[in-house]
Amino acid sequence: MMQRKRKWINYLIFFIITLGVLWILYLQWMIFSVQHQKLNKSDVGIVLGAALWNDYPSPALQERLDAAYDLYNRGYYSKIIVSGGMDHNGSTIPEAEGMKHYLMAKGTSADHIFIEDQSRSTYENLLFSKRIMEVYDWNSSIVVTHEYHGARAWDIACFLEFNRSSIYTIKSKVLSMPWHKARETLAFTKWFIQKHLIIL
Repeated sequence: MMQRKRKWINYLIFFIITLGVLWILYLQWMIFSVQHQKLNKSDVGIVLGAALWNDYPSPALQERLDAAYDLYNRGYYSKIIVSGGMDHNGSTIPEAEGMKHYLMAKGTSADHIFIEDQSRSTYENLLFSKRIMEVYDWNSSIVVTHEYHGARAWDIACFLEFNRSSIYTIKSKVLSMPWHKARETLAFTKWFIQKHLIIL
């Protein structure tokens, strides 16, 4: 009896491990697939927030802002939403405010930058940014973030019905990818559960 029970436990452990490996492979495939979206001219760019260091964009956030500014200069959009609320790292201003200052210093007109400074998650980044789009009757957007983050951001955007939108992902020269990809696997799993709870 004990041997039979141990056998079923081993089967269960093998099933859980296999399921976990398949889930990780699926997420990596999604991360790869969103890197190759075709970009079209859009009404607005949306830059997803990341940490400020002493009220100034961290090196990783600068990478996102530089990419967004490049697309702006190339005429992909004429307006930019910077999205991010207060962080927990001692900053005295919301992420979005620091992002706006950085883009203005690069030459972006203040009139072309719109602040979303209430969000505390990727879901809220996109939900609150969509509300700004609705106020100004903007229908299309390009969401700017890092490659490791793109799959979850795109899945959230699709869930929120960003129907005429695309995502632009960038490689990072400053982030530790093994750590961030591992963390993102957990974050995507959490979002997957949250999404289905919202549907229910």
